[in-house]
Amino acid sequence: MKIQSWFENLRKWIDGEEDLDEQGQPRPRSKWDDFLVAVAREIEDCMQREMFTPPGGPTYVPREYIVFLNPEDDAEWQGEKREGLERGLYHVLSERAKELAGENEFQTKTLIVELRVDAGLERGRFRVQHVWDTEAQKTMVKPRKRPDPTPPAMATVAEEREDEATIVRPRKPSSPIFSIAVTRLVPGADSAPPDVRPFYKDEVTIGRGARQVTVDLRLEGDLEDSRKHATVTRNGDGTYTLTCHGANPITLGEGREVPASESAEVRPGEKIGICSYELVIEQ
Repeated sequence: MKIQSWFENLRKWIDGEEDLDEQGQPRPRSKWDDFLVAVAREIEDCMQREMFTPPGGPTYVPREYIVFLNPEDDAEWQGEKREGLERGLYHVLSERAKELAGENEFQTKTLIVELRVDAGLERGRFRVQHVWDTEAQKTMVKPRKRPDPTPPAMATVAEEREDEATIVRPRKPSSPIFSIAVTRLVPGADSAPPDVRPFYKDEVTIGRGARQVTVDLRLEGDLEDSRKHATVTRNGDGTYTLTCHGANPITLGEGREVPASESAEVRPGEKIGICSYELVIEQ
């Protein structure tokens, strides 16, 4: 079946129509065709639930949809087959979103569909998680505000003596001890340059963070990242140690895994894979 014909059939199947042969009989579908249609319908339902059009404005929908699969099902969608599925869903659902918007202008220009693993799901089951994120195509780490270098006590003195023209000069921060370059790997999205973050201490915590969990390097927008997923420590001899605290393992280099609660030495320039993020230590 040609790929364009397959896309057309997929759109029909989502609408509940059948692909008929020359005798008017429904053509058989594979189990993966049925599975794909079920996933596409669930994403479309999610899209319709979240879609909104402000008065006088364009129509918005979430631009990222994460499809969590059982590990055995996920194993069936690897390599080019996985890329084809994600691109197929993206192509069909982009058109569906425009149709749902109707005559209104459609504001969301890019949709991303990504497959992930959820070990808690049964075989043949899946779940869809939408992500409202205007920066989904770019590196998701936002620059962290540095603390005011002026000590609180000195700042208070400066404020109290403002009428006396007392000036307290902020101390210049020392050179960073090391930096971490961060890239988010999103299938189908244009690659963005790494976000290089300098750090001024020997130990850095990494993760999604939360109100009650503060981390030095936040990886936002990926639900597979734990709130505190990793720690990078610069040792006294100049080497680095990576410790995994997350539920999902971390990969080093070309696939060496660091499971939860374990540590490993990591070299500057070596790729660190944390879910959909790639990190590199720079000296």
